[in-house]
Amino acid sequence: MMMALDAVDVRKQVRVVAIEGGQNVRSHLALLGIHIGDWLKVVERAPFRGPVLVEINGSRVAIGRGVAAKLIVDIDGTLQSLIGQTSPPGATPT
Repeated sequence: MMMALDAVDVRKQVRVVAIEGGQNVRSHLALLGIHIGDWLKVVERAPFRGPVLVEINGSRVAIGRGVAAKLIVDIDGTLQSLIGQTSPPGATPT
């Protein structure tokens, strides 16, 4: 199921499938180490439209809600359009 990152529940692992933003948003996310196809884990969502804290590759990064709303993620992480890795890091392949 696809949704914006700012709507994902805490402790969910998701895969980035699209970025609905211009070059500035993409550059900002790239500097944070976030790209299409990456796995993220939502660690915390601050109240009152505060930032979303995610974990990626062992590092925690805070993403503002406006940017998080532009990050489209798949909760299942199994979209066929992303052929590479089809399971979250650390998961045992079946």
